[in-house]
Amino acid sequence: MPLHVAYLVNQYPAVSHTFIKREIHALERRGVTVQRIALRGWDAEIVDDTDRQERERTSYVLKEGIARFASAVLSIAIRSPARLWAAVRLAIKVGRRSDRPVPVHLVYVAEACVILHYLVRSRASHLHAHFATNPAEIAMLVRVLGGPPYSFTAHGSDIVDSPAQMGFAEKVGQSAFVATVCAFGRSQIQRWVPHTVWGRFEIVRCGLEPGYAVDYTASAPPSNRLVCVGRLSKEKGQLLLVEAASRVAATGRRFELVLAGDGPMRAEIEALIEARGLWEHVRIAGWLDSSGIQAELRHARALVVPSLSEGLPVVIMEAFAHGKPVVAPFLGGIPELVVPGTTGWLYPASDSPALAEAMQACLDTESPRLEAMAAACRRSVWAAHNVDLEAGKLLALFSRSATSASDGTPPI
Repeated sequence: MPLHVAYLVNQYPAVSHTFIKREIHALERRGVTVQRIALRGWDAEIVDDTDRQERERTSYVLKEGIARFASAVLSIAIRSPARLWAAVRLAIKVGRRSDRPVPVHLVYVAEACVILHYLVRSRASHLHAHFATNPAEIAMLVRVLGGPPYSFTAHGSDIVDSPAQMGFAEKVGQSAFVATVCAFGRSQIQRWVPHTVWGRFEIVRCGLEPGYAVDYTASAPPSNRLVCVGRLSKEKGQLLLVEAASRVAATGRRFELVLAGDGPMRAEIEALIEARGLWEHVRIAGWLDSSGIQAELRHARALVVPSLSEGLPVVIMEAFAHGKPVVAPFLGGIPELVVPGTTGWLYPASDSPALAEAMQACLDTESPRLEAMAAACRRSVWAAHNVDLEAGKLLALFSRSATSASDGTPPI
């Protein structure tokens, strides 16, 4: 009988969550039945056709309405009042240390009740959440209510922003396992949990599907275009990048900088571009679908990552697959992939002059050296970030979880 796993995400599909879609599809290629569950996203703007298909296959918890929530909670209250009370107590315990008020965590209990009924109907054997924030907490509450074993994948901002308020001891302690996308991520959670549960951590890297950047060619001459892909937000550091671009422009160097993305900082970024007189050099492309991002990477000399907070950005892997080296900060898990002088240039995080120097070094690198770096980038990414190989790791973990879940407490 095929393994049936449910995936829980805050919002799905989303432009910034392509790595989750790739992981799901890789599991399905291995014969796993994957049930998509998201809290929201049914009415989000979508630019990718495959995302539209994913939306049709996703169940949306918050779309259910108050009556459905009340019915789900009442059903569990009647059948398993002790479990419901245990979930409420756990939510209050985590909520007291959280930056979100306790009533919000009680809403998580209601959401968990709805999700449990999804899983009972589908007979899913495991629940996997992406991100260590509320999806992981809700998965934990589903388990307490009598649902299947759960796990979660921790990424970047979900483990470096306010980790003391995340309830890691409870989330990790009740889980079957915890996946992190890099060693840095594992280290950040290990700070907050007992040594006795360190054995539950597994590194399962984000990856690219076979055939990604299949049209790669090394014959095109390098351009003077640098590309930055990401949400226009404070933690992604585009303001720092514009300041660095101003320094590069002051040297008289010809270059183009493309910001692929959109977000809450767009107006402030545009104002800084205007103030520095950089419209000749900088273009904001807005949100792009997967093919649009690939097109920008194909025509770039390199990817620039100016982030102030990161785990290990998937866009670095995408750039490597296109044979593009990366200018990035010494930050998070980035040095686990970007090797100075081999696959890119690293600079001290938040240091605008150092970022400008790294950009200049990139622009000054001659074609033979760029070709050697391109080959190294492609070898590196396919050796460590093949999504089918990483899905194999997950399949083994899910299978182990389903096999060992004979604790005498079947779902209600």
